[in-house]
Amino acid sequence: MIASRLRQRRHRGAACTVIFLAFTLVSGAAYAADASSWDADARAGVRLIAGSRPAGDAALHAGVELKLAPGWKTYWRYPGDSGVPPRFDFADSQNVKSIAIGWPAPHRHRDDSGTTIVYTDDVIFPLRIVPQDPAKPVKLSLKIGYAVCEKLCVPADGHAELVLDGAPSSLDAELTAAQAQVPRPERLGDAAPLAVRAVHYEGSGDHAHVTVDVVGPDPVDLFVEGPTPEWALPVPEQVPGAPAGLHRFAFVVDGVPPDAKVDGALLTFTLTSGAGAVEVKAPLD
Repeated sequence: MIASRLRQRRHRGAACTVIFLAFTLVSGAAYAADASSWDADARAGVRLIAGSRPAGDAALHAGVELKLAPGWKTYWRYPGDSGVPPRFDFADSQNVKSIAIGWPAPHRHRDDSGTTIVYTDDVIFPLRIVPQDPAKPVKLSLKIGYAVCEKLCVPADGHAELVLDGAPSSLDAELTAAQAQVPRPERLGDAAPLAVRAVHYEGSGDHAHVTVDVVGPDPVDLFVEGPTPEWALPVPEQVPGAPAGLHRFAFVVDGVPPDAKVDGALLTFTLTSGAGAVEVKAPLD
């Protein structure tokens, strides 16, 4: 398997025989200024896209678009039982003070290797870029390493460059749709229709487990991350016993780094549904 992680399992299966048609590139001078060229092969491809600068906003808006061949998937920032999350490198960019990356809500996937957290369709990762000098354009340079899987997982990498000046873009609708899929931050116990209502931490040692009560329209799903990337917590499973009107998820406290303190650890819960997605940080206490 590509990644060596706690609870890692191997993907198995025959080599992929899917043939992926070449990516369609839209011609035209206006569109060309809004996107880099694709860096692609038969399985996947990546490019940068530009957005217009919102009125009164000093930041620039852009996105990393990742296109997948039919039947292929790639991973979220926390991949679950196995896999490798995308790694974004913007070190060669010019006139960049900071870049914030948005992660659209992922999906649960089950196969012989276990449960993973993935994207199975094309995905755009929204970027908010603060320039060093707002009066000058940004030269955005991306190097990305990621994994794509059908029955066999393979490593992939890509490179793209794009000059951003905040000019009107034909791709604003795509970026707006991608941003709407990024889980919005909320507080534990929020009374909204989509919310993490309660986190219960019980037991100790090998018997420690967590139950999480959530509310939201079906279908709902829940993912959990530890306070650092070294944590490899199980993907929560839906279980019975929730109070009326709620859904309950549970997981054992496994995959904790040696010598890490569990009591009081701040976990990140991502709740997804057809109505959107929210992200909640809650301590184990």
